[in-house]
Amino acid sequence: MAWAGDEGWNPGVNDAQAFWNLDPDGFLAIAENDKLIGGGAIIRHGDDFGFMGLFIVHNAHRGNGLGRKLWFARRNRLLSRLKDGGTIGLDGVDAMVPFYQKGGFTPFIRHRRFQLTQSASGLIESERIVDVASVGLPMLADYDSRCFPVRREKFLVQWTQQKNAVSLAFVKDGQLLGFGVMRPCLNGWRIGPLFADSIEVADALLQSCQLSSKGMPIFLDVPDNNPPAIALCEKYGMQEVFGCVRMYYGPVPLLDHRRIFGVTTLEIG
Repeated sequence: MAWAGDEGWNPGVNDAQAFWNLDPDGFLAIAENDKLIGGGAIIRHGDDFGFMGLFIVHNAHRGNGLGRKLWFARRNRLLSRLKDGGTIGLDGVDAMVPFYQKGGFTPFIRHRRFQLTQSASGLIESERIVDVASVGLPMLADYDSRCFPVRREKFLVQWTQQKNAVSLAFVKDGQLLGFGVMRPCLNGWRIGPLFADSIEVADALLQSCQLSSKGMPIFLDVPDNNPPAIALCEKYGMQEVFGCVRMYYGPVPLLDHRRIFGVTTLEIG
């Protein structure tokens, strides 16, 4: 995770423990003389879906083929942990896309990271915005499963309850219309996921997160195939600071993309 920070990926301060708790077998490293020189996550989210991320080889050991060896070992290990015909996702930086294609992955959509550096004026507080904990796990998991390939109750519990996170839901007439989690990172905050029925709901959640941001920058990883999500970033003058390509090995998951205003993470899906 320290290496991820050095790469400018801005991991969450609680990410290491959260990812480990989700799947303790979901990591593979390469070592030389018993010293860690590279590693990456190979998270198994369920029988049919896994995710590869946090792929890093230490600077001093790049360019000699060790990263390639590690990457294919990770892909093959994760495939062995899924059912036949399962899908693996990853978010690849542009320079690595051709390599991942040679490894069997197909580009699907671009994810762009936007940064909000100044809180907007006139932020509203709404009685429809409540703490996620008051919603109940079954309802939360039902909503989340529309926007993620597998149901993930275990992850949602620890992700929404992580230390110092802001986890909010939009509820109207007893129905959950969206939710978001803003977690503390090495630099400011990252919001993910941000799932909502409409841009109005996503906007209300984003505004409520801003009220708790303490003036620090907020980052949101937005998929290009949801134009209202891009429009929301434009509304607040958010600046694009990073981009990557979501790629899949195997069948593309069927998701409700119009509800995905911000993906959960670029590291584990």
